Amino acid sequence: MSQIEERLKRCILAVDDSAIVLTRISSILRNDYEVVTVNSGVRALRYLELEKPDLILLDIQMAQQDGIETLRQIRSMEECGDIPVIMLTGVETKEAVLESSRLGICDYLLKPFSSTELHKRISRVFELEEKEDGES
Repeated sequence: MSQIEERLKRCILAVDDSAIVLTRISSILRNDYEVVTVNSGVRALRYLELEKPDLILLDIQMAQQDGIETLRQIRSMEECGDIPVIMLTGVETKEAVLESSRLGICDYLLKPFSSTELHKRISRVFELEEKEDGES
């Protein structure tokens, strides 16, 4: 693949404190997207100070700083407040889903997830985004 094609791929930032989950996400998505992985909310925020991905996959349960707090900080960043976010969670708690929704997530995905389901959710977000861009 040429460098131009590589840059035309949409960029996805995957944030999870599990190396196994990050490796899985990367292997599932690397053929279709540029995938950047970080293992903490703090590292995600540092990355977002420099780059703006097209989508963020964000784990809810992480050490140091959880996904909800990380999302809250992302939404307060001027350049990043509108980035689509899909929350990843091993535990579906009503509070976490409600708070994530209030902070403007596009979707959430329960772990463990299938590669088909991950692709489907990401495609849906990008299709909605393109549709909205076409209407404006």
